[in-house]
Amino acid sequence: MFFYSLPLSLSIDTFLTEFVRNYNNYTYLFLSTIVFCETGLFMAPFLPEESLLFVTGTLASKGALDIEKITFILVISNIIGECVNYYIGKRFGTKIFKNNNSIIFNKKHIEKAQTFYDTYGGKTIIIAKFIPLVRTFIPFIAGTAGVQFSNFIIYNMIGSIPWVALFIIGGYFFGNIPIVANNFEIVIILIVLISISPAIITTLLKRRRTN
Repeated sequence: MFFYSLPLSLSIDTFLTEFVRNYNNYTYLFLSTIVFCETGLFMAPFLPEESLLFVTGTLASKGALDIEKITFILVISNIIGECVNYYIGKRFGTKIFKNNNSIIFNKKHIEKAQTFYDTYGGKTIIIAKFIPLVRTFIPFIAGTAGVQFSNFIIYNMIGSIPWVALFIIGGYFFGNIPIVANNFEIVIILIVLISISPAIITTLLKRRRTN
């Protein structure tokens, strides 16, 4: 998944800067749509969300976006997106995921998310916010598994606020520091690597125990 999202992540700062320049306030709608799709549609786990949030914070520090407004909008977009994902899972369940060879509709993604949820319970919804791919499928799994919506929405809200705020505030305070600004592509790569590191570590530990 790293290799699918990395090209988008590396170009997101140039693209978003140009988008703000050309479309101004429509940027809020564009960003909210991206966040909604990444968390609400399980077929879009490849969207570069952490790097997108970091660049958003960087642009806000330059006055291109209102940081309070964009943070609020993206938190709400994330919450709504995951609720939609939950109801898709509740309605259609694992019927969609039947092909083990598919990149997106792969049954193994569901199995991994299910194992993660079985291990950590309701806290999974919060933890998964910080793990690419897993966060896209966990709401779907919660809906499929019949998790009570009242419990799901509480964990969803608790997790959405720090996840969105962390990366936007990080970009706001650190994005324009010379060493960061001059090596922005490297910083984006590090953000993506850090975001997927829990999944990599878990996989390596699992293989080590198996061997």
